[in-house]
Amino acid sequence: MKLIHLMKLVVRVEAPVAVGKVLTGTRTIYNASGGEFEGDRLKGQVLPGGGEWFLQGEEGLGQPDVRLLLQTEDGAYIYVHYSGVMDFNETAMSAISEGRSTEFGDNLFLTQVRFESSDPKYAWLSKTIAVGEGRMHPDCVEYAIHEVAHG
Repeated sequence: MKLIHLMKLVVRVEAPVAVGKVLTGTRTIYNASGGEFEGDRLKGQVLPGGGEWFLQGEEGLGQPDVRLLLQTEDGAYIYVHYSGVMDFNETAMSAISEGRSTEFGDNLFLTQVRFESSDPKYAWLSKTIAVGEGRMHPDCVEYAIHEVAHG
C-alpha cells in the first residue's frame, strides 16, 4: 500500500459547546461554520451544518468524531465522516492556550476518513479509504488527507 495526497481540508468551527462529563469521558461539540478543501482531483467548500462530537478520555487521549458536507466547485455534494485519535500533549496544550497554531507532528492527531457521493464524477470517493493528519489553528482545524492506494 501507499499513500497518495488527496486533499488539504480546512474546517472553520464556532465556539465549542461543552456538554461536560459523560459516562465515557468529557464531550465537547464543535459546529462547523465553513471551510474549504483542495486537491488534484477535487476542490470546493465545506458547508455549514456539520461538526465534531469530540470525546476527551481520562488519559489525555481524545476521539474526534466528525461529519461534514462538502460541495465541489462544480456543484457536487460529498458527505465526509472521520474518526480518530488525538493526544493533547504539552506542545499542543501550550499552543492552544497561547492562541497559536500547532504543526503537523506536534501531537498525535490522526483520522480515518470515508466519503459518500452520488455524483458520477466523484463516485470513486465512495470506494476510497483515506487517512488524515490534523493540526489546530486558533480559528480552524486543518487536515492533510491521503488516499490509501494499492501497490
